[in-house]
Amino acid sequence: MIRAIRAGLALAFLAILAACGGDSAPLNSGPPRFLSYTGPQVTQVVVNKSDRKMYLLSGKTILKSYDVDLGNQPKGRKQFEGDGKTPEGIYFIDRFNPRSAYHLSVGINYPRPDDSARAMSLGRRPGGDIFFHGRGRDGEAARRAGKADWTAGCIAVEDAEIEEIYAMLTTGVPVVINP
Repeated sequence: MIRAIRAGLALAFLAILAACGGDSAPLNSGPPRFLSYTGPQVTQVVVNKSDRKMYLLSGKTILKSYDVDLGNQPKGRKQFEGDGKTPEGIYFIDRFNPRSAYHLSVGINYPRPDDSARAMSLGRRPGGDIFFHGRGRDGEAARRAGKADWTAGCIAVEDAEIEEIYAMLTTGVPVVINP
């Protein structure tokens, strides 16, 4: 029985690594809470991977900061699909997924042309579906298993925090992801 439980946990962890915030939540999941935001406009998101921190800024003022989980291979720039790395560079918010398997998710415009060219030079695909997202069930399972960086390249925060982030961001906001 213990062997079966371990096998089930291993399969669940592999499923986590297969995709990030782009997949839809199962139909039986409860609806996320949608918050409203009336504060200053977020003009930029900055992620410092080495510090595991994300900042929402209005001009030069930090409105909010969050601790983040990264891809399961957090050091270095994303090279290609499946490498477990979180991209580095300047991107933009380009979509919102209210039915994410990871509670809520906010997408960035990865891959850019240079990301695609880098992957193709290695004979690989660049991948896609890079999101800010909550932890959802899979992220909580990874946390219980002691996995600090567990996504397939996305940037994860607490479920309650992604609700706040989802409300604060708009399409077109620049995202700077630093090493």
